[in-house]
Amino acid sequence: MFDIFHILRDNWELFLLGQYPYGPLGGLVNTLILASLALVIAFPLSLLLTMARISPFRILRYPATVWVYVLRGVPLIMVIFWTYFLVPTLIGRNVSGFTTMLCTLVVYQSAYLCEIVRGGIQALPSGQYEASRALGLGYFRTTAWVILPQALYNSLPSLISQFISIIKETTLGYVINVQEMTFAANQVNNQLLTKPFQVFFILAITYYILCYGLTQLAQWFEHRIDKKRQGSVDIASVEQP
Repeated sequence: MFDIFHILRDNWELFLLGQYPYGPLGGLVNTLILASLALVIAFPLSLLLTMARISPFRILRYPATVWVYVLRGVPLIMVIFWTYFLVPTLIGRNVSGFTTMLCTLVVYQSAYLCEIVRGGIQALPSGQYEASRALGLGYFRTTAWVILPQALYNSLPSLISQFISIIKETTLGYVINVQEMTFAANQVNNQLLTKPFQVFFILAITYYILCYGLTQLAQWFEHRIDKKRQGSVDIASVEQP
């Protein structure tokens, strides 16, 4: 146990920031930056895929459906290797491991986020759409102004849970030398050589604390949404004659 505290005391900067400021940024900070950028960039793409998935137009719905099913049926590690070899070929120059992993997560997570948002839309009562159309709103305005805001609010817990998955998926960046937290832990282990259990125990505890905190945040949002729904039901029951 004391070994763990000693390792953490002597190497906390490497776990947190990697080799920064004397080398590339890494560690926990780089993991969070990578996961956050992947979520922020993949989310607009997932909204476009969602709109295509629920569209009445086959020319939009079919390609989006194929995109989602293919990516959800392929292991992430395969997408990483495809991106690692394909992106330099397409742009004609090498890219960093960070950029490769970011592109991979954006493409891969767009399929999962699409299904989360689509599930939030399908969970809404059909009366929302019918009332909007009765007020004269067209399909696109109804979706953008009425359906989508409610669906995104209801999907917040699932979106946070998916962010947790993205954080854990960043560990696969180690295979292409992304300077994230697992890479930093391996650097510490290579320096110490004799204490791999203690080093990777610190890594596991760090991921657990981070993911547990985000899980609690997702549950808080879920309880808040449930209370709001219950309040709406109570008001509606009072207003009925």
